[in-house]
Amino acid sequence: MLGTIPDRSIDLCYLDPPFGTGRRQVARRGSYEDPTSDAASHLAMLAPWIREIHRVLRPHGSVLLHGDWRHAHRQRLLLEEVFGADGFVNGLVWSYGLGGSSPRRFARKHDDILFFAKGPSYFFEAPRVPARSRRLLGRTKKATDVLEVAAINNMARERCGWPTQKPLALLDLLIRACAPPGGLVLDPCCGSGTTLVAAVAAGRRAIGIDLSPRAIALARRRLDGPEARSAGEPAVRRRTADRRSSGSRSACRSRSATGTGR
Repeated sequence: MLGTIPDRSIDLCYLDPPFGTGRRQVARRGSYEDPTSDAASHLAMLAPWIREIHRVLRPHGSVLLHGDWRHAHRQRLLLEEVFGADGFVNGLVWSYGLGGSSPRRFARKHDDILFFAKGPSYFFEAPRVPARSRRLLGRTKKATDVLEVAAINNMARERCGWPTQKPLALLDLLIRACAPPGGLVLDPCCGSGTTLVAAVAAGRRAIGIDLSPRAIALARRRLDGPEARSAGEPAVRRRTADRRSSGSRSACRSRSATGTGR
């Protein structure tokens, strides 16, 4: 399905591929397999996606690749191979706070989001976040490369029952910063549609791709609901699993895919 998207048509791509946890991710409304992957198999899965993303991005477009401690360092090398070392803009840290701890290491409480641009004229509008100092109390400041956004807790109203769902606040911040108003956002592994909902609510358009019909149905419901308030027309696409999409493409989570954003 990604191969059907025209060259130079996308303003921003947000990609949240399998992390290689070795666990089946399960929630109330769906599940997907996330098998353990070594370095070679992970990069083999990801490389075709990155090359296709580079193809579909506009000259001012950019990509946000979401990962964690397992493969983020390898993902950066792959992005540099495709986009060039000069394409690197930021190594973002999503600090979410929730999760367990271990007596054998520092507690893992963040994910990594690599921000690469196709060219030097990439769009960026610095987001504002609440200031914490007493001197600036009640005011805002420019966001740093550490994004302190709470993960979705079990009682959150936005929780929709899909595994590894990301918070709308995180995607809203990223999309408003990295995609121009009215621009087109792509999520090739869109799951429950959070990127799509955030894009539409922010006045952008979006395309989502994924394997799961249940995810697509869930994303459609969300796009038709109160979370998405914009004039953008959702473009929901279901990836069809055929022989060509079995390798690296189908490995982009058996998570739901839903259009207009994640």
